[in-house]
Amino acid sequence: MDHDLDTPEQKKGYSRREMLKMTALAGGGIALGASGLGTALELFGHKTSEQSAKTTATIPFFGKHQAGVTTAHQSYGYLAAFDIDPSVHDVAKIMALFISWTRLASTLTQGKREANSSNTQLPPNDTNEARDLGAASLTITFGLGHSFFIKNGKDRFGLSDKMPRQLTPMPKIAHESLDPAISNGDLCVQVCADIQQVAFHALRNLIKEALGTANIRWMESGFLNAPKGKTARNLFGFKDGTANVTRAADQDKIIWTGADEPKWMRDGTYLGYRKIKMNIETWDRDSYSDQEQVFGRKKDSGAAFGQSHEHEPVIMSKQPANSHVRLAHGTGKQIYRRAYSYTNGIQTTTGNLDAGLLFISFQNKPQDSFIPLLRVLGRSDALNEYTDHIATGLFAVPSGIRKNEYFAQHLFE
Repeated sequence: MDHDLDTPEQKKGYSRREMLKMTALAGGGIALGASGLGTALELFGHKTSEQSAKTTATIPFFGKHQAGVTTAHQSYGYLAAFDIDPSVHDVAKIMALFISWTRLASTLTQGKREANSSNTQLPPNDTNEARDLGAASLTITFGLGHSFFIKNGKDRFGLSDKMPRQLTPMPKIAHESLDPAISNGDLCVQVCADIQQVAFHALRNLIKEALGTANIRWMESGFLNAPKGKTARNLFGFKDGTANVTRAADQDKIIWTGADEPKWMRDGTYLGYRKIKMNIETWDRDSYSDQEQVFGRKKDSGAAFGQSHEHEPVIMSKQPANSHVRLAHGTGKQIYRRAYSYTNGIQTTTGNLDAGLLFISFQNKPQDSFIPLLRVLGRSDALNEYTDHIATGLFAVPSGIRKNEYFAQHLFE
């Protein structure tokens, strides 16, 4: 036998032992088609090209706009709010935190890690659980809440004259039962990635970096997956984000702030947040046709009533009176959705699933779009029978961070 001649399998990098294992799998009734082969290789420690791409993909941190807004939707997301520690009265300490957060975020989004001290008696700078997982399309987006500027009627840090024009406390909305402990906050951080452990690692290290200056107020985690080129579905089984605009010119009109804002806030946006608990058990007992009537769209295709395809225009005359789509489109208000689903186990008081939607949207004029839209839906939306709004928030997301600058630098200087 000529041992210099490789078999096709060996040329692909499969050893004889691995081929025997795959043959055994096939013999055991596991079909090894194109996707099955990839699964088998994963079991043997081989990374598929898709996995490798997921690990190595990087999103630029520096730029005109902050990443994590119009960035392609990653599979996992964390949204967290912080409150400035009551002991902090000097903006210098806040500036120092924003500088260190910027340094850390720019490092982590490149798939790199903070270097540890040579003194092993000190705690490590990096917590290490995401080592070797790469950047995984990690984005870190920073924002400021109304209470950062004014709290209990007081100008906290002498910055109220620079407060963004559209940043106000969230008003009361019909049919909401908010938990203050998981709403609002002085600062917010959105962390998204295609590998959950990478996203958690980033947020964990940002929390560690903030010690003594800002305390974590609340943290939510979510997931949302979609086949390539298709719209993701929420836990009610309907497509979520169909109406999002994709053209840059349209995004400029809806998302990014302009000359009517303070200079440091231009080319930024506003993050609107609602935690919406879905009454899964009630929904799952409802009829298929009634579910479609509630949304005003076909569940399988995502097409609006009277249409055949997801992205065809909504025909208002075909819509049920209080359907979600009719009410939302009837306002004429546009926002850019970037939501995540969440599951938090079982509610101990009811035995029902604790699951729902972390509704996140971006818009340049929330007082003219996000809030009026919520008011209309809060009054009449057929979905209200199946949902509870339990948390809220509105945060100003400043413009993108340039190299050699730090987050919100021009607010202070």
